[in-house]
Amino acid sequence: MITNPLFYAAAIPAVTLLGLAKGGFSGLGLLSLPLMALVVSPVQAAAITLPILIVQDVVSVWAYWRTWDKRNVALLVAGAVAGILMGYLLAAQVSDAAIKLAVGVISICFAIRRMILERSATPPDAAPADMPRGLFWGWVTGFTSMIAHAGGPPFQIYVMPQKLPRDVFVGTGAVLFAILNWIKVPPYMALGQLTSENLATAAALFPVAIASTWAGVLLVRRVSGQSFYTAVYSLLVLVGGKLAYDGAIALI
Repeated sequence: MITNPLFYAAAIPAVTLLGLAKGGFSGLGLLSLPLMALVVSPVQAAAITLPILIVQDVVSVWAYWRTWDKRNVALLVAGAVAGILMGYLLAAQVSDAAIKLAVGVISICFAIRRMILERSATPPDAAPADMPRGLFWGWVTGFTSMIAHAGGPPFQIYVMPQKLPRDVFVGTGAVLFAILNWIKVPPYMALGQLTSENLATAAALFPVAIASTWAGVLLVRRVSGQSFYTAVYSLLVLVGGKLAYDGAIALI
């Protein structure tokens, strides 16, 4: 287990952000890995994070078990399995930086466009959970999650135009990523990332992970549906900007 106090000074805020994201504030979790990567390698940070995410999934799925969209989850998982497999096979060939830059730019453009449309005189009707888009964005979600730990924005791009009730939107994401995180375990094991040191370090952070996820659930339920979506669109712009910046800097 890692014993360096500097690691935990970065890891505890990072895990707290992950918990708030799992509780419903989608997007905040993408800020956690960069924080942890300040004190350990990005690969090790990802390996420590995966067991933490799985523990947090238990809390978020339990909290939203009655409010999730089965059709969306089925379509997205079907596409994401292929995306995760592709990400595993291409892990050594695909640039994390290029993926982050692309996802960041797409996220910013999508969020700004949707905010403009939602405030127009005739806001767009809710989009359907159709198979072609669901499979495509599921594939992108799985691929970016495996390569660059950036599965949240593609999920939001597909689901948010459906204008689901707040709890259904959060619950759908909770169930989807709980499934995907278990699917990612074998590839992470095959890549040799789930070492005893990383697993023990993750276990030491489980109390923070559980408490912060519950905090996220309680805070989200105090926010109205409209305000919640406005906050998520704003977070998507910020997270997209962070991804685009990180990707561009790494490519220069």
